[in-house]
Amino acid sequence: MSSQANEPLLLLIDLQKGFDHPKWGARNNPEFVDNAKRVLAHWRATKQPIVHVRHASTEPGSPLAPAEQGYEFYDWATPEDGEMEVVKQVNSCFIGTGLSDHLKHHGFNQLVVLGLTTNHCISTSVRMAGNLGFDVTLVGDACATFPRHSPDGTEYSADLIHDTALTNLHGEFCTVSNTNDLINAQ
Repeated sequence: MSSQANEPLLLLIDLQKGFDHPKWGARNNPEFVDNAKRVLAHWRATKQPIVHVRHASTEPGSPLAPAEQGYEFYDWATPEDGEMEVVKQVNSCFIGTGLSDHLKHHGFNQLVVLGLTTNHCISTSVRMAGNLGFDVTLVGDACATFPRHSPDGTEYSADLIHDTALTNLHGEFCTVSNTNDLINAQ
């Protein structure tokens, strides 16, 4: 897997069945799966490089722990031949994985990112990618998250958390785009 003249690499983060577990609450962005599928299908059809990132939780009882069914990728997001898989244990796909060195060694500078969850692993990975010098496009409508509670107990909706995370990333660590604009620009 080597870059072909600034070819963008699709980085799919944590597209795992464990995020369907009820413990997380109601996920926002009902179009998330359809949009993620469209981007992935486009990348595969145009034979562009893809890296799948899987979270291997070390937290007891986590639906994303390797011994749990939730550790599995969604059926539609399972890596195919020639698509690389990276396993991480923290929010960033660049810590403890060798991913940054691998991408730089093979000439990848442009990353297109999507996945779960917007305010956790997506945000952390996109921030690090930007700081590491990658040119990052985040497909905002192909990401999703869940409601969160503040330290004082206030519940914030998943939509608010998602929109705030995208707003904090755009223009600083990445360019936030959407599925249609991304595919049409290719």
